[in-house]
Amino acid sequence: MTPDQITLVQRSFRQIEAIQERAAGLFYDRLWQVDPSTAPLFSKSDMALQGHKLMAAIALVVNGLNRPEVVIPVAQDMARRHVAYGVTRAHYASVGAALLWTLGQGLGEGFTPEVEGAWTAAYELLSAIMTEAAYPG
Repeated sequence: MTPDQITLVQRSFRQIEAIQERAAGLFYDRLWQVDPSTAPLFSKSDMALQGHKLMAAIALVVNGLNRPEVVIPVAQDMARRHVAYGVTRAHYASVGAALLWTLGQGLGEGFTPEVEGAWTAAYELLSAIMTEAAYPG
């Protein structure tokens, strides 16, 4: 990611944080529409708590984009745990689609092509790190 992309992601995320409860709800609703196979993964979850965990994880990654030495090991560990919950490699594409859609909803006109490109780059990088850790080889 370029420094400009990192800045775009971090600035735009501040707007999402302001509506984080709504954003989390939008995200999970969209995820289940895009990929119904993900819904059973949350059947026993407190979705309010899950939404807080989601937003905290995104904040950790976004705020750490300038410090990959901190973010990468956390993302790798999270990916390994997700395997035990039933997350598959294919789910990463569904999550990415739901995330970008949610950002578009939350940012409205602020979700410019440049912002979308920056978030896409960030998610592709994170997804690659996580899938490599979760499914080596």
